[in-house]
Amino acid sequence: MAQSVFTYMVKKQGMENKFYINSMATSTEEIGNPPHRGTVRKLQEVGIPVVPHRATQISQGDYDLYDYIIGMDKWNMQNLNRMLGGDPEGKIYKFLTFAGSDRDIADPWYTGNFDDTYNDVLEGCEGFIDYLSKKGEI
Repeated sequence: MAQSVFTYMVKKQGMENKFYINSMATSTEEIGNPPHRGTVRKLQEVGIPVVPHRATQISQGDYDLYDYIIGMDKWNMQNLNRMLGGDPEGKIYKFLTFAGSDRDIADPWYTGNFDDTYNDVLEGCEGFIDYLSKKGEI
């Protein structure tokens, strides 16, 4: 969901050439699967195109490829640090910290509530754009 929402936001602002946006898992459960039908339904409801996507798992080699690696919750953060061998360059962030919160993104896998997840993702995306703007990166 976050990949589609953020892609939509940067395209609306004419900044798509400034970003390479990707989504990867820290587990193997969904490898190869497309976005969940609840995610697709919510994005259609709010008029955001779904980015074509199949789940892949992040690997150590990805650390060098990206400027920002963003986890959605405390488990993602633990897994990212473990899988990537730590964070020597300070690239790993918890998503809602960009919005001034230490909350986890509501996980619809457990709650079934895609509205809460969308609201959290939107908050994180807006906070991230604001963060990058204040740093002069966009």
